[in-house]
Amino acid sequence: MALNSGLPPGVGPYYENHGYQPESLYPPQPAVAARAFSVYPAHYYPPAVPHYTPRVLTSTSTPAIRTQPKSPSGTPCTSKTKKALCISAALVTVLAGAVVAAVLLWKFIRLYGPNFILQVYSFQRKSWHPVCLDDWTESYGRAACQDMGYRNSFYSSQGIADDSGATSFMKLNISAGHTDLYKKLYHSDVCSSKNVVSLRCIECGVNRRMGRQSRIVGGTSAAPGDWPWQVSLQVQGVHVCGGSIITPEWIVTAAHCVEEPLNNPRYWTAFAGILRQYLMTYEHGYRVEKVISHPNYDSKTKNNDIALMKLQTPLTFNDKVKPVCLPNPGLRLEPKQPCWISGWGATYEKGKTSDELNAVMVPLIDPVQCNSRYVYNNLITPTMICAGYLQGTMDSCQGDSGGPLVTLKSSVWWLIGDTSWGSGCAKANRPGVYGNVTVFTDWIHRQMRANS
Repeated sequence: MALNSGLPPGVGPYYENHGYQPESLYPPQPAVAARAFSVYPAHYYPPAVPHYTPRVLTSTSTPAIRTQPKSPSGTPCTSKTKKALCISAALVTVLAGAVVAAVLLWKFIRLYGPNFILQVYSFQRKSWHPVCLDDWTESYGRAACQDMGYRNSFYSSQGIADDSGATSFMKLNISAGHTDLYKKLYHSDVCSSKNVVSLRCIECGVNRRMGRQSRIVGGTSAAPGDWPWQVSLQVQGVHVCGGSIITPEWIVTAAHCVEEPLNNPRYWTAFAGILRQYLMTYEHGYRVEKVISHPNYDSKTKNNDIALMKLQTPLTFNDKVKPVCLPNPGLRLEPKQPCWISGWGATYEKGKTSDELNAVMVPLIDPVQCNSRYVYNNLITPTMICAGYLQGTMDSCQGDSGGPLVTLKSSVWWLIGDTSWGSGCAKANRPGVYGNVTVFTDWIHRQMRANS
């Protein structure tokens, strides 16, 4: 438990969901030298726009382009010193160009809506357009998936009728030679096939029995395969936080789960496909290779409360272990969209971690209502989502942190939140607050690609 001075009068402490922990949970952290550079440049930050409102506007902004630096002296490279400086400047230019290329790539490719429509940004029209199916092949789909961070994953690439209302398209120029995919694309107002590309890089969002309301506070025990993307993240054999599988190697969790000293990946082990905590003591689990916390995470306000873990060895998918889908731009959710939370958190406030995986349905709560003076009094930012019941009774609790808030849309389960914070557990006018994963999808893809 931790106090937050910014809470309204009478709210009291909020939980950070580190789970039930013995005093010896946090291992001593070895001293490390301070980094001389920022890992995440400022232009990597996602826009602070909530995407869970009924309509999602398409951004038309373009990134700034860096100019190449001039020779240090402003004169040709002649002397040995000047040559060395010129070589250094050239290397900087090449590296800067690579960064710009990566930024441009990420700015101008995405999957849109519940049908995973591949969209590319048109420099000519300064707007997003679906890719026409004309002359499209599976090899192009595999290339696009790799560029979105799915290095070893591809599920399907097919044509469907466009549902985004587009009147123009990006089209392949098959006579462009052996250039990369994006150099083959050009703007066109005609698509002969009248179909656009639907790209699924991974088979995600499928569980054993859809629509089953499977304890958290007020819920019921989960059955095998109900929530196959749920993982238990442990330190020294103790459950600390939950997480969600998005690829065989990547897990989404909360940034507050990996605050120092737990930002060191060697402390963490992930367990997947196991419902009971006691059974995990007989398994080795999956070691974590990298921990990547969002660069704008604020430990006081819990703004941008999201992090990624990369596993040392990939998960093997089966009926009990499967990924959940990341939310695409254009995924429209109702103001009271039914969602589900799951985890091994306490089943009552100040309780211990549950041995069983539990789950419960909670509806989204309008951010205006959640920010009212009677609830969280303007503590909810666009990077947060509220879900639950204002009368209380059902909620996430300590130990559920980092775990999934998912919803079923178009027969697919989408990860729209990660359990972040709340005032107590299942209290009236104190619903659960979750990281708004819909604003972090691009950031997640960038990290997957950069750390593959």
